[in-house]
Amino acid sequence: MKALVFAGPGKKELREVDKPRVVKDSDAVVRLVKTTICGTDLHILGGDVPAVKEGTILGHEGIGIVEEVGAGVSNFKVGDKVIISCVTSCGKCHYCKKSLYAHCEDGGWILGHLINGTQAEYVHIPHADNSLYHIPQGISDDAAVMISDILPTGLEIGVLNGQVSPGDVVAIVGAGPIGMSALLTSQFYSPSKIIMIDLDDNRLQESKKFGATETINSRDAQAAIDKIFEMTDGRGVDVAIEAVGYPATFDICQRILSPGGRLANVGVHGKPVDLQLQDLWIRNVTISTGLVSTSTTPMLIKTLETGKIKPERLATHRYKFDDMMEAYETFANAADEHALKIIIDFQ
Repeated sequence: MKALVFAGPGKKELREVDKPRVVKDSDAVVRLVKTTICGTDLHILGGDVPAVKEGTILGHEGIGIVEEVGAGVSNFKVGDKVIISCVTSCGKCHYCKKSLYAHCEDGGWILGHLINGTQAEYVHIPHADNSLYHIPQGISDDAAVMISDILPTGLEIGVLNGQVSPGDVVAIVGAGPIGMSALLTSQFYSPSKIIMIDLDDNRLQESKKFGATETINSRDAQAAIDKIFEMTDGRGVDVAIEAVGYPATFDICQRILSPGGRLANVGVHGKPVDLQLQDLWIRNVTISTGLVSTSTTPMLIKTLETGKIKPERLATHRYKFDDMMEAYETFANAADEHALKIIIDFQ
């Protein structure tokens, strides 16, 4: 089968590799219908995730058709159309029993990280009963792809960790797919303002279509910070969601918090940040970090069934799988290409 393989820092290759098979009774093999590229994949290629070994198939998102199941799989059968969760869960270990599936002792974020991932014609899914989801009638394929990772990540690590509440002023730093997902799902909790901050004017303009009430270009970081305080009568924001993963974007977040504010870090950081604890300790602020557990996935699927949010509108570009290298170039140059989420089609 064909697969997009990590070939070392800064290198990727489209290769012919062996098709996966069921190894354990709890496994499934899924034939991919659609996948996508995540910012985390770019961090891997940039050398920020050293646990990824050369030769690993990248990707942790997608939808597909169940091709094979182990004898112990009871929730799925061959032919079922499914969402592949970015997090693998055994459902039985210490962390799974706390709904902290991100740290499953035999799973967690392993697809495209510690085991082969979804940017291939077929993918091996451990613990299939807990790591796949049926796609209900009425949910489009593109919307279902967004359930794999970005929607639960934006909700759980951004909105819920940030404790977004009615009337809050929320700032989201980073208007990429994760930031847009936080923008969509923060509206579940009726904040009074959602301020989108980014370097890309096109993405800022797009964010208004998804519910941003204000936008700020952060090309001049200090001017952006000053603008936040001007907008909030000198108080700062109740919630700052960091959705990029760079020291500069984290710094904006920590500097715009009001007393009692919450900083929810979602971005994947490959370098240390300068934590201004000498200023923050007295301001009663809370800083949270996290890797998505996908505990909200069932709720999000039901939300998509109602049609109240339409995450498929985040898809800006579409490619066939044979054109994966071009798709990566587009995503890596998202500002120039006006790209948000890229859908890769296997059919």
